[in-house]
Amino acid sequence: MASSCCWKISPIISAFVFFLFFFSSVCPVLSVNFNATKQNFPPGDHMSKKLKYIRAHLMKINKPAVKTIQAIISSSFLSPDGDIIDCVLSHQQPAFDHPQLKGQKPLDPPEKPKGHISTTGMFEENFQAWSMSGEFCPEGTIPMRRTSEEDILRASSVRRFGRKIRRPIRRDSSSNGHEHAVGYVSGEEYYGAKASINVWAPRVANRYEFSLSQMWVIAGSFGDDLNTIEAGWQVSPELYGDNYPRFFTYWTSDAYQATGCYNLLCSGFVQTNNRIAIGAAISPTSSYNGGQFDISLLVWKDPKHGNWWLEFGNGVLVGYWPSFLFTHLRNRATMVQFGGEIVNSRVSGSHTSTQMGSGHFAGAGFGKASYFRNLQVVDWDNSLIPLSNLRVLADHPNCYDIQGGN
Repeated sequence: MASSCCWKISPIISAFVFFLFFFSSVCPVLSVNFNATKQNFPPGDHMSKKLKYIRAHLMKINKPAVKTIQAIISSSFLSPDGDIIDCVLSHQQPAFDHPQLKGQKPLDPPEKPKGHISTTGMFEENFQAWSMSGEFCPEGTIPMRRTSEEDILRASSVRRFGRKIRRPIRRDSSSNGHEHAVGYVSGEEYYGAKASINVWAPRVANRYEFSLSQMWVIAGSFGDDLNTIEAGWQVSPELYGDNYPRFFTYWTSDAYQATGCYNLLCSGFVQTNNRIAIGAAISPTSSYNGGQFDISLLVWKDPKHGNWWLEFGNGVLVGYWPSFLFTHLRNRATMVQFGGEIVNSRVSGSHTSTQMGSGHFAGAGFGKASYFRNLQVVDWDNSLIPLSNLRVLADHPNCYDIQGGN
């Protein structure tokens, strides 16, 4: 099914395609106003201390701007005021607060993997909503989505803002509310991964759940020493205050405990690009039986310096994760995953109605179910190669399933 569907659309596709999907027939559909973030707090020292902590934290992650861009976007996509994008001097971004990076500047671009070809064809690639006005940040700066006091107040824990919750990492029913449908390869040495990820705007049932489609580059055991590099798109009302798909990155070197964060919300990822805002909304999105849009992502390890670089779209370098952030990933990855993840908080006592991907099962096919296409990994010789020994796994296949094909 996947094969015939995709060959009809674009004969250049020769790699695996995965469809992610969702079922909503037995779960109530909730309507939630995610922008209603104003909260009434009782007066007292506790709230005063909390606000002081929040404002101090904002000073760390919102850096001085040489230019500010207000995203004015149609109300059919974002609120009329949109995101605020600050153009921050490259060497003043949060990464350079790290003791091992203080006083340094971003590195020059590395050698790209052999066999890297810009994607073309009938699939249209997404762009970021904030840049539709044609305004960009100047050379020597990076665009940063400004974090607000309200963003932090929405978090279930102020101290955990910008981080995934600690949870068991096993891909099974013990995953503590996190449910997955993934394709994966393991058992060899991997030095990167590449995929084009279909972008949708799945419904998320409440503020403390999310839905995402991403790549995971993984090393270590699935215990406290887990190292991951992650990139894709996500709908996260808690993190962003709305239900629109946004480009995101993540990293951890201790299984989501004390290290790592989303985007640029801590010292870690070093951004080198002045046109891509990590955490900004993606537009347009795919529609059922309508236009299909995707983003192409490549993560690979620079053979010379050992850092892990990220490319977005057709050859646009976003930046890199310094190798010293990691333990096992300093050397190589031992697993790569492509797929979807949602949070099932069971607020009403039953399974969430939060969707994954398009909100439709894999069997619905192209134009209805969400896909990953052109999946590859980077080998020891810094060459992009097709996947081998691919396996698929869905935690709860009667809610979220996945299929592979070529």
